[in-house]
Amino acid sequence: MPEQPPHSNDQPRWLTPAELETWQHFGLMLDRLPTALDAQLQRDAHLSYIEYYVLAGLSEQPGHRMRMSDLAVRANSEQSRLSHMMSRLERRGLVRREPDPTNGRYTQAILTDAGHAHLTEAAPGHVARVRDLVFDVLDPAELDVLRVAAEKISARIDRGER
Repeated sequence: MPEQPPHSNDQPRWLTPAELETWQHFGLMLDRLPTALDAQLQRDAHLSYIEYYVLAGLSEQPGHRMRMSDLAVRANSEQSRLSHMMSRLERRGLVRREPDPTNGRYTQAILTDAGHAHLTEAAPGHVARVRDLVFDVLDPAELDVLRVAAEKISARIDRGER
């Protein structure tokens, strides 16, 4: 494989054929994986992937509660989008919102007992689908490479956002 010329400010550093193929497969996976997970959750638990992710995030917090602003960051969601989703989940009795007792300027999202029960019921099917699509097709060495790659890419994104 020929070496690429050094990068200069006036010339883009194009992807090699191997990089382009990797990028195309990676992009397809990024697009299709959430769709596949969403389909299973919609069918089995009447939850979207992001709704499940938010409920699971709340379930991991002390008291099953979290500030809406922190939850928006965790869910990579705009506050307004998260607020609309929380309204839908509140109507279903899965969450509630109330002022933060330590600072009334903030609102806390709280996973209700019904929400926790619904999440607990949904989790086995979701984990089975994740296992089927990701973990069962990769050997331990590939999983290590995937984890390290995901950590490095996430860290680079986080540095760029600061």
